[in-house]
Amino acid sequence: MSIAAIVVNPVKVDEPALRAALAAAEERWGWEPTLWLETTPDDPGTGQTRQAVERAVDVVIAAGGDGTVRTVAEALRGTGTPLALLPSGTGNLLARNLGLTLDDVGHSLDSAFGGDDRPIDVGVAELRDSDGTTTEHAYLVMAGFGIDAQMIAATDDDLKAKAGWLAYVKAIGTVLRDKNELRLRYRLDGGTVHSVRAHTVIVGNCGSLPANILLLPDAAVDDGQFDIVVLRPEGFFGWVQIVAKVFWENGVLRRTSVGRRMMGSGREIRAMNYLKGRELVVRLSRPESVDLDGDLFGEVIAMRTRVDPLSLVVKVPGDPGAATR
Repeated sequence: MSIAAIVVNPVKVDEPALRAALAAAEERWGWEPTLWLETTPDDPGTGQTRQAVERAVDVVIAAGGDGTVRTVAEALRGTGTPLALLPSGTGNLLARNLGLTLDDVGHSLDSAFGGDDRPIDVGVAELRDSDGTTTEHAYLVMAGFGIDAQMIAATDDDLKAKAGWLAYVKAIGTVLRDKNELRLRYRLDGGTVHSVRAHTVIVGNCGSLPANILLLPDAAVDDGQFDIVVLRPEGFFGWVQIVAKVFWENGVLRRTSVGRRMMGSGREIRAMNYLKGRELVVRLSRPESVDLDGDLFGEVIAMRTRVDPLSLVVKVPGDPGAATR
């Protein structure tokens, strides 16, 4: 018989309800009782996932927010053991980008036990701080400098717990009043070194943010490349251009010919530059905050990030009639 492990962030889930749903899914699919592994403040999922892999489970279910998913995926990368998502928390960024169900536990568990395997790319970031210490981390959705990371740092955690992504509205207002710029040099795929000033640099493995905002319209989780956006607004009009471009890219205005004419279909804007590649090296003029999949990883002076192609297997919904009922 098959067996799963579930890595649970106990703060993010209703344990009695989840255990009951697991028992029902195990009965539907004829699986053994799931190995229940809880995260702790000292170990947010790495040790638990390694334990599951050592037990040779058939799938590891991540039950928590984006941080739990990222940590579990980091430990599963390259093992061949599939990751299944049980979305919790406010972001659920990977689940959103894969088009998975966000609020149906039974459906998510059916995907874990009877879904199809989908290999996806993983981003690997080597982060170096001002002391020269280098750490390596995996991410699934996005890595960001500038306003992206500053917004996360400025967000009220209590408000986020109560209001979800609406809590970022206040943070955005705070950050946009900050006039600090990033000064950096970057090299893409071993090419020419470029020096730029920017407000934000985001490296994406996926394209969508919460509220279905498509920031990186050409990003795909399995194309072996990053999509990168550099935001360089000059004053208020630059921000207007960026907001208009993003909302056009998310498919609202481009659905109509009138909208395409208004926004200038296919037109590039100075305030927002897109790049694509497999490896990006960034060196900053001073330490700056960096975030991976919505979690801050301190201040760094440099980052080297590369794509690890198709190195993680994710469970996605399969044939809905396959379960034994």
